[in-house]
Parts: sequence; C-alpha cells; structure tokens
Amino acid sequence: MKTLLDKLIQYHTLSKQQAKEVLIDISKDVFHPNQIASFLTVFMMRNITVEELEGFREALLELCIPIDLSSYESIDLCGTGGDGKDTFNISTLSSFVVASTKIVNVTKHGNYGVSSNCGSSNVLEHLGIRFSNDEAFLQNCLENAGLCVLHAPLFHPAMKNVAPIRKTLGVKTFFNMLGPMVNPAFPKHQLVGVFNLELARMYSYLYQNTDTNFRILHSLDGYDEVSLTGKGCKTITRHTEQIVHTADFGISSVDASAIVGGKDIASSAKLFMCILNGEGTDAQNHVVCANSAMAITTVKPEMSLQEAFLLAKEHLLSGKALHTFNILRSLS
Repeated sequence: MKTLLDKLIQYHTLSKQQAKEVLIDISKDVFHPNQIASFLTVFMMRNITVEELEGFREALLELCIPIDLSSYESIDLCGTGGDGKDTFNISTLSSFVVASTKIVNVTKHGNYGVSSNCGSSNVLEHLGIRFSNDEAFLQNCLENAGLCVLHAPLFHPAMKNVAPIRKTLGVKTFFNMLGPMVNPAFPKHQLVGVFNLELARMYSYLYQNTDTNFRILHSLDGYDEVSLTGKGCKTITRHTEQIVHTADFGISSVDASAIVGGKDIASSAKLFMCILNGEGTDAQNHVVCANSAMAITTVKPEMSLQEAFLLAKEHLLSGKALHTFNILRSLS
C-alpha cells in the first residue's frame, strides 16, 4: 500500500486492473485501517478516473453475493448521496410509489447513511423492515409487495472492514459513487442520481457498456435527484440528454428548505411515514412524485412526465403506496 499511496500522492492514476486488485486486497484485510483511510482520502482530494471507477466496480461485483431475481422485471431507484443536501429519503419513498403502480417491480439497493443523517437502510430498519439475502424471502417480497430491499452489507460482506472507516470519515468517498452500480440483483432498469455532472458523464460511459436501461439524474443546483428547486435537472439515457424543468411535471418550483430531512433516524422515520400516509406538504409530495415519474417513464417512455407524475400522485395520496409498504413490513 505504501508504494501505491506514494504513486497516488504524486498525482498518478490507477489502471482499471490496478484499481480492481487493490479493492480485492482491501477485502482480504491485507492493509491496516489507517492505510485504507489514507487511500480513500486521496480520492476525496482529486477526481476519480473512469478506469479507476470501472476497476472498483468490477471488484465489488466479483466479490458480491449475487441474487437471482431475473424472473421479475425490476428497477432500482438509488442515488449516490454525497450531495450535502440532507433531503428526506426521497428515492426510498419513490420506490414504494413506483412499486404500488405495478408497472415494474423494485429491487431497492441501499445502505446505512454515511455522508447523510439517515440512509434508506436506517429508516427502513427503524420502521420494521427486515433485511435478508435469502433468495426465497426476496422473491416472496417481490411477489406480494412488488418491492424487495437489498441491504448492501448483506451482499457485499467483503467490504465489512471498510464500513467503520467510512463512518468515521463521515464524508463521501468513491464508495458513494459505486453504490448504485453494484446492485447484486442486476436489475434491467436503473434510475440513478449523482452528485455532480462529471460523475454523470462517467456513469453514462460505464452504463453504455451494459444491457441496463438507465437514466442518470443530476439537478443543476447540486442534488442527486430531481429536487424541483428551480434550476432544472440534467437527465442522461442511452440515447438522449435533456434538462427537465418543474413545468414538465405540471407543477411549480419548491423551496430547498421544504425538502430537508430529519435530524436523526427517529425524526426521519416519522417524516417518512407522514408522507407515506398522505400527510406530507405539497412540496414533499411533489418531489416524491416527480422522482417516481422519472422512474416510471424510464420503463414506459411512451408516457409523458406529467402523466406519470399524476399517476404517482394518485398512488401516494390514495394510500396505495402505504399499502405496499405495509405488505412488505408484514412479510418482515
């Protein structure tokens, strides 16, 4: 590791193979935690390259516990985090809305919060959702709720020694960048939010070399999701690039303060259930439904964003998304 760190500190980069090998070595507990922390820190001080990101991704996919859910057409709604905005759990709520429409199943990949107050796994665990990597259990969740939760540590055990280091650092690392790209179910569709445009370009390049039907999101004021806060959202698919504005959903912009999340897990979970119960503010409901609409139109491109938004809103406010959540919780 010392030789590698010397190289990186001198602004050299890693080849794809070198990046893959070092992450595999980290998984084997070859290095001291302080060396791993230093390695992560390098990539917080300079931009990661496509080759490095691709190598890290290949390592995690090679090391992960795969799960065969291929008989269920599914989508994952997942953001990188690391945008510093501390919004409420928008993509997780949107996952239940999308699943409730029965247009497509949702294989929700998530983890505990590292650079945010409360990650998807924190809030779902607090609310009684059980995490498992048992294939039969996950298939049962998809069969009955149209959604299953893939808690990352259960599928990426090789990275268990990195988790406490990430938590101690408390800021985004390249693992934030990797999260959405290493879903062990390999869903057919992917809606992924990223924290900057450069990463959006890298994701686009990497996804072009897969069979995934993808849409990448980055709001131009820094959010890793559709924020509706006024400056538009860059979206990239295999064939198109465009800026989506609030008017495309048939609504007005919202204030950034209106979509801030809870201060801790308990308050985040309370807010989560408030919105799921149809008691959220217009701003909260609209941002959930806008992100749901982006997922729905990723799978059904013939639908307009406004049509998909209204469908999502009906499923949120009528309690259908809550019903999906309750089914999943009962299976736990």
